[in-house]
Amino acid sequence: MRQSRYVMLAALVAFAVAGWACTQKAADKALDATKEGTATAIDETRKAGESLADATRNAAERTADKAEAIASQTADKTTEIAGDVATKTKELSATTGEVITDAWITTKLHAQFLDEAVLTGSHINVDTDNHVVTLRGTVASVEAKDRAAAIARETEGVTRVVNQLVVQ
Repeated sequence: MRQSRYVMLAALVAFAVAGWACTQKAADKALDATKEGTATAIDETRKAGESLADATRNAAERTADKAEAIASQTADKTTEIAGDVATKTKELSATTGEVITDAWITTKLHAQFLDEAVLTGSHINVDTDNHVVTLRGTVASVEAKDRAAAIARETEGVTRVVNQLVVQ
């Protein structure tokens, strides 16, 4: 009887070890499958993210190119119109006996300010009274303020410049 107990105990231990081995093997397979599935999901997510980033970058570059082209065309046209105004004003004053009026000075200054890169984005109001120019408004820098005053001083017919421009 004692031997049969040992045989039964040995059989029971053998079944337990076999069951544990099968369970461990199944768990290892499941873990391997999970690792592979996770790695695949990570790769697919990374690829999708890279694709989205490329598409976004391309769209941003196209938008920037279009905006630059439009800004360039606008600047060119503005410069062209300002030049035409200055030319017409000069022609008009030439036909009227070279009379330089306050209105002519104001128009001339507005046209000259448009041609200055340092004054881009400035808001300058020009008042001319008896050939005395008063500059009011805002500019982006001290250099812009000084340049606007210099242009006004160099303009034909201006006797004095009052610079009340404010640097933002």
